[in-house]
Amino acid sequence: MRTLTQQLTQYAAYHRDRRNIATHFVGIPMIVLAVAVLSSRPVWLFAALPLPLSPAWVLFVVATLYYLVLDVPLGLMMAVFSALCLACGQWLAAQSTLTWLAAGIGLFVVGWVLQFVGHMAYEHRKPAFVDDVIGLLIGPLFVLAEALFGFGWRPALREAIEAEVGPTRINPERTAVHHGR
Repeated sequence: MRTLTQQLTQYAAYHRDRRNIATHFVGIPMIVLAVAVLSSRPVWLFAALPLPLSPAWVLFVVATLYYLVLDVPLGLMMAVFSALCLACGQWLAAQSTLTWLAAGIGLFVVGWVLQFVGHMAYEHRKPAFVDDVIGLLIGPLFVLAEALFGFGWRPALREAIEAEVGPTRINPERTAVHHGR
């Protein structure tokens, strides 16, 4: 299994333009929320479980376990985000079928449109998941890590990624410094 650094580096190689990264900051959370919404139906009740079980719970628990294996602190932060998505997804799934589908499909479509605009208009490169389907799971982790890098979190991890794929252009000051300005 690849390490956190290897996974983020591979994903980052497809995401160097800051405008593309910006579309991911909006689109990926929309897609993750859409998956939570759409997979929150059907719901199964088991006497032994305190909460109703849905495909969303299974997906998000498996993803969170994978994130925790890659990195405990980042996995815990993703668990918080996942819990928020699950709560919202469950709430929307409890609404009318029209509301549930409109919200889920709307978030999903708009999120993917943003991803493809970012890749086609700005990055001029196919999305990472085309070459490696695990990119679908790493995308949310990448967005969280990029946001945290902006706050100075784990500079050694950021430097290791940038040593392989060049500096991220989400932070214009780092790009200017890198180019000698």
